[in-house]
Amino acid sequence: MMLIARAPMRLSFCGGGTDLPAYYEHHGALVVSTSIRYGFHAMLSTAPSDGVQILSADHRALCNPPTRDNVNQDEDLHLPRAVVDFFQPRDGLVIFLASEIPSGCGLGTCGAMTVSMIKALSFWCGVDLEPAAAAHIACQIQIDRLDVSLGREDLYAAAFGGTNRIKFSPDGVVVEPLRMRPGTEDALQERLMLFFTGVSQPSSDIRRRLRQEVLDRNDRVLGRLGTIKTLAAEMGTVLEEGDLRALGELLHRSWMEKRELVRGVTSAFIDQCYEAARSQGATGGKICGAGGGGFLLLCCPKRHQDRVTEAMEALGLRRWPLALDRRGVQLMQARPWHRLSSDTVRWETTPRPQAKAPGVL
Repeated sequence: MMLIARAPMRLSFCGGGTDLPAYYEHHGALVVSTSIRYGFHAMLSTAPSDGVQILSADHRALCNPPTRDNVNQDEDLHLPRAVVDFFQPRDGLVIFLASEIPSGCGLGTCGAMTVSMIKALSFWCGVDLEPAAAAHIACQIQIDRLDVSLGREDLYAAAFGGTNRIKFSPDGVVVEPLRMRPGTEDALQERLMLFFTGVSQPSSDIRRRLRQEVLDRNDRVLGRLGTIKTLAAEMGTVLEEGDLRALGELLHRSWMEKRELVRGVTSAFIDQCYEAARSQGATGGKICGAGGGGFLLLCCPKRHQDRVTEAMEALGLRRWPLALDRRGVQLMQARPWHRLSSDTVRWETTPRPQAKAPGVL
């Protein structure tokens, strides 16, 4: 059997940080994000030898993933190994993992990897998961089982795709596609610009610091997260109304709050680049992901984009093509060889909340 699953990367417009369980379990969370045409691929194929082998385009190959009791989080592929352990697929399997962008760049690579693997392995085991179920299992593995300091936004964005409000609360998760007016999505895509800073930095350290500040009930941090959540609500409204001028201003206001959350979100170089972009006509922007490097997202009228591009290139940044994508995780290719019963998949015993609407878990 040969099987390929793909999950999209995402742009988080506003609300990142509020999706940490330490925050939303007490205050609720709201994020607004969109999927883009860069993706992560998980390719599964049968192998003549026993065991399971994981091959990564970014890391070394590993054989025979361990049981859940001895997954070492310091290893490069501890997360893929944990996903394999969850499904316990039949021996004689090769898993090849490949990303269309560098890891650690703030576009949700880790979440897309996890969701694409879950989609592929569940189908391999005979179960074709819906997006909500794939995201739910991804949260179990990444956050609940491995205690990785990540929010849940990336996992739901990768599973569902499109431009959404995603609400988190102790009662569950609600994914609401934004009802944008005709032409707004094209205009949004035309106005957004993406620049690589040349710095790839894992977000885990920043998110760990943020989680600890929330657990310590730091009033300053909690206040800024509350403001960011309010701005996310406003951003969803202006996107549905097609007011892209207001979008740029909201991006700017949100970034001003986010950059002050914890140490490491920004740097002198990032601040220099952002101010240069604003001076040349960008109305707003942010560093994607938790911060510290990766991609700089800008909102800029088309008439100013040449000037902004020149300013960014003078500082050493490189512009990357950007296109929005409505598709969530999907099977790109599947040639059946065998199918196992759904009993093979070891589901968690914790009952799931009843669905309230499409996209509710």
